[in-house]
Amino acid sequence: MTDVLLTVGTRKGLFIGRRRGGTWEFDGPHFNAQAVYSIGIDTRRSVPRLLVGGDSAHWGPSVFHSDDLGATWIEPPKPAVKFPKDTEASLERVWQLHPAGPSAPDVVYAGTEPAALFRSDDGGETFELVRPLWEHPTRSKWVPGGGGEAVHTVVTDRRDPESVTVAVSTAGVFRSKDGGASWAPSNQGVSAVFLPDPDPEFGQCVHKIAQDAGDLDRLYLQNHWGVYRSDDGGSKWNDIGEGLPSDFGFAVAAHPHRPGTAYVFPITADADRVPAGRRCRVYRTSDAGSSWEALSAGLPEGDHFGTVLRDALCTDDADPAGVYFGNRNGEVYASADDGDSWQLLASHLPDVLCVRAVAMA
Repeated sequence: MTDVLLTVGTRKGLFIGRRRGGTWEFDGPHFNAQAVYSIGIDTRRSVPRLLVGGDSAHWGPSVFHSDDLGATWIEPPKPAVKFPKDTEASLERVWQLHPAGPSAPDVVYAGTEPAALFRSDDGGETFELVRPLWEHPTRSKWVPGGGGEAVHTVVTDRRDPESVTVAVSTAGVFRSKDGGASWAPSNQGVSAVFLPDPDPEFGQCVHKIAQDAGDLDRLYLQNHWGVYRSDDGGSKWNDIGEGLPSDFGFAVAAHPHRPGTAYVFPITADADRVPAGRRCRVYRTSDAGSSWEALSAGLPEGDHFGTVLRDALCTDDADPAGVYFGNRNGEVYASADDGDSWQLLASHLPDVLCVRAVAMA
């Protein structure tokens, strides 16, 4: 069985799990009492670099990195992510840390609250504001979601380092084809049922986006009501929620190797944020959303109330793939067989905010 590194960000620190020879061991918390909203694992190095967006109630938010798998951590002497004075904004938290593809070996993106995108060209040690998105002409009409106004998702195309897609709560999807020099809303087909006009150019409450393993122009989107697929890089979206017990949810993740395969965790409703039907179930599509199957082997069978947040579902790059999720009950579950069966790895943790995993050579 492939060795795996699993990172779990919670409201009170980071926990790190290692699977060696089929046995899991965890340590932590790192960053005790800090909320860890974002984790990036940069596998473009001989030893993966871990990037963590921590949020101290006393010291405020910061970005840390480790080049020894969490044994030691480095915090830059100056804030890694900081808004320029002329923006009259201050960093609330870092919602996303995303290493770009192999064609941009030192580029890391940070999505923040207030809703902004920052770019690093030194592996995540220093960042600069991507001003064209910050100064987008629609910005004055963006409205914060329930969790605040944030760039919470970044997707880069490994074929083209100039292609970047972000999701903003609640402004929707924006795409750049020129490395961030210009941005355009990309929400055609995504409904905003909570607005007077349910089909606006922007203003959708997109919760998460994932890129297909085989067709890089295919994207999966979990919306605030609605699950969608795009086959043209996000220009148009089609509803693929039929067959799910609810199309409300936060998380979506793609299989690392199988084209057309993705995972979601349905939630009952925006006004009832518990697992759909009060059942702890991951749903998988193997045909790009034409059908869905419930994955439940090894998961709790009775009533369950553990909500899975937008970054708390992920896959690793093993074969067969590992699939992982954590919930607000403080439980972490893992599958080592593409989601066919599950085991409980940890319980009684603080609220799980994000999970990231990578197979280790």
